Amino acid sequence: MTKDTIGVDISKDTLDVCRLSDKATAHFRNNRSGFLDLKNWLSQTHVTRIVYEPTGAYHRDFEIALGTEYPMVKVNPLQARRFAQARGVRVKTDRVDAQMLAIMGETFSLAAQPLISQKQRELKELQALRLTLLKDRTRNSNREKSLILAISKRHVRARLKLLKHQLEEIDASIQELLSQDPDTARCHTILCSIPGLSKVSAAALLIEMPELGTLSNKQTASLAGLAPMTRQSGQWCGKAFIQGGRKHLRDALYMPALVAARHNPDLTIKYNALVAAGKPKKVALSALMRKLIILANTLIKQDRKWIKNNA
Repeated sequence: MTKDTIGVDISKDTLDVCRLSDKATAHFRNNRSGFLDLKNWLSQTHVTRIVYEPTGAYHRDFEIALGTEYPMVKVNPLQARRFAQARGVRVKTDRVDAQMLAIMGETFSLAAQPLISQKQRELKELQALRLTLLKDRTRNSNREKSLILAISKRHVRARLKLLKHQLEEIDASIQELLSQDPDTARCHTILCSIPGLSKVSAAALLIEMPELGTLSNKQTASLAGLAPMTRQSGQWCGKAFIQGGRKHLRDALYMPALVAARHNPDLTIKYNALVAAGKPKKVALSALMRKLIILANTLIKQDRKWIKNNA
């Protein structure tokens, strides 16, 4: 059988599939029976990779159904679109998108990614719910300050009280899930040893970047979106800036960086040196966020807790 790359465009109800070798296309339902039909369609093909874009809840069942049997490659939708445009393809349909995904996977020889475990999916769901509750709490806290009527204040305070209880329940559930696996529990303990990281912040890092402990420093900073991007052309040299990466991970690092700037002796020195050198405080904080995530990756890789640098 021919080694082949398969592109799949996923929507709410359907899957549009393209086999690269002969440009054959097919259309399946995005449900259990559709997954079985797709497996039958793929049975005569030696699948090298299946390339698809994340589509929220719509790709989850597809990923679970095929991930144990086929090498799966999940690509960034923006990068996939830019790839199609670079090839001069302006048309955007489900069938064309599936073909472009297959070509992209073959062109760059994209490697299959490990399947997310059920426990990791549960942690991601809890973390997403937690972020939603936090936004709701912030909204109601701001609203409370401008209210005049007693009934309005009473309802908002009741809502805030409920949100507090719900957040405590979510945090407890996250901690329980983390403690069930010895390796994950050990990683959580290591992260909590870093001054600036609380149990909640450490849990957020493990959920948003489960690859911690397996990456290089450059890969860690890049995935977090904290690697400065150089801008230079000819004799012109612009300011470097950070972009891309995992936004929720950066959000989870912001408050720990603020705390570390005061209470982590190693990072306090670094922060003060950057500010003294004329760097804006936000730039200095971004540097601390990068230091924190790299430190977390290094400590987990070395399986040791943080200790103060006495040098």
